[in-house]
Amino acid sequence: MSEALVLNEQETAEILAAAGHYPNKSAASVEALKIVQKHRGWVSDEVLKSVAGLLDMSPDELDGVATFYNLVFRRPVGENVILCCDSVSCWMLGADRIRERLSQRLGIGLGETTADGRYTLLPIVCLGACDRAPVLMVGDELYEDVDESKIDEFLKRYGEAWTNR
Repeated sequence: MSEALVLNEQETAEILAAAGHYPNKSAASVEALKIVQKHRGWVSDEVLKSVAGLLDMSPDELDGVATFYNLVFRRPVGENVILCCDSVSCWMLGADRIRERLSQRLGIGLGETTADGRYTLLPIVCLGACDRAPVLMVGDELYEDVDESKIDEFLKRYGEAWTNR
């Protein structure tokens, strides 16, 4: 295993600190995965094996946790992950048109990342803001009452990384 693929001291310390709050280290599995993702942007197979070892879990057990949660990324994602809510409320209020506009402006489809690595576009089942649908989320920021006319303004907040289409 390459040195670049194993946990660094800071990640290890944060994971062990989180695990210390529980009688069973494996109870900190989601938190440990989030720690790795905070530092690396995603959770590779090699890093997952290292985390599993720290938590006294098999890699398969931890992978089951990682793949259950749709906000644990098991492959590289862009600097800005745009989560497109596709709940019934958002769908009824035009989420498909918004997603199509985003895809057009960024030049990518759902599950894809722009060539420059700045954006990844992902669907998500629900963002819990049905009364303000349709909604998008980037990082920790929730965007409510989104419509097609707001897409260019929305993207400008994250830089001019898309092509004019």
